[in-house]
Amino acid sequence: MIGFARRQSWVIGLIVLFGMLLVVTRTIQPAYGAKDFASLTQAALPYAFAVAAQAVVVLAGGIDLSVAAMMAVTSVTAAVLMKDSSATSALYAVPLVLAFGFALGSLNGVLIVISRVPDIVVTLAMLYVFQGTALLILNTPGGGAASWLKSIVVGSLAIPGVPDRVTAWIPGALVFLVAAAAIVWVPLKRSQLGLGIYAIGSSQLSAFRSGVPIHRTRILAYGIGGLFAALGGLSLTMSTGIGAPIPGPYLLASVAAVVLGGVALSGGRGGLVGPIVAVFVLRLVRTDMTLLSVDPNISTIIEGVILVVIVMLGALIALRSRPA
Repeated sequence: MIGFARRQSWVIGLIVLFGMLLVVTRTIQPAYGAKDFASLTQAALPYAFAVAAQAVVVLAGGIDLSVAAMMAVTSVTAAVLMKDSSATSALYAVPLVLAFGFALGSLNGVLIVISRVPDIVVTLAMLYVFQGTALLILNTPGGGAASWLKSIVVGSLAIPGVPDRVTAWIPGALVFLVAAAAIVWVPLKRSQLGLGIYAIGSSQLSAFRSGVPIHRTRILAYGIGGLFAALGGLSLTMSTGIGAPIPGPYLLASVAAVVLGGVALSGGRGGLVGPIVAVFVLRLVRTDMTLLSVDPNISTIIEGVILVVIVMLGALIALRSRPA
């Protein structure tokens, strides 16, 4: 137990920080309750999937600047497929969208491996490609989403025999996030592919000498990132009921939350839980500034400064951790 706590000390610290921020929020706004927490969770949902997408790629020693654009593409694709469709048709649309996201991410990986151009350059170029693709699919916000899908992220989880005042603090969006992340991440981390992702992130040369297929692992890491991005795009459509062709502010936020969540920008160290908790920390900070009636322009400046400091701190730690 002590060993686990020591290994997960960063994540535990973030959870404690989030709890303290909740106390601060209740102090600022005593009426802050379960419905407000549900709104926070629903707003944080696409950010959490964007961070998950970025975290997998960073663990493999790369970076993906096209995460937000992939979310836009998959969001409009889901909205177009589900517009005026039956519940059954919408059920088929979900795996198609997820497969599409995996294909987009894998395309990034293939281009990086074949061209040998740095990840940041390739994914920056693909950002524009995906942005244009999203606008070609749907040039204005529109489309639709199945009512059963929207109901998943709205409201709270009902548990027989458990009082409503307790289940009210278990939003459907949080359950969806935990379930989706666990289904992908838990088997991945314990698989040979997961070990390969950590290995190439730590040292590609050592991984190669150990028999890890470098190119295939990098491509699949980007593919899994695309899968998480598709979940983010799908969550956007589920939350709003329409597709959004313009990428949201998820890119810099995803990098900042990855660093705050304890993932080394140099790769090979970290996990998925820390970055997701970091998303909630950052979103709650934004909520507190709103409750304190801080000028929106000043709030944006403060949030930007926090993100820049976090990213710079992560880069500094990565530089210092490199072997001489």
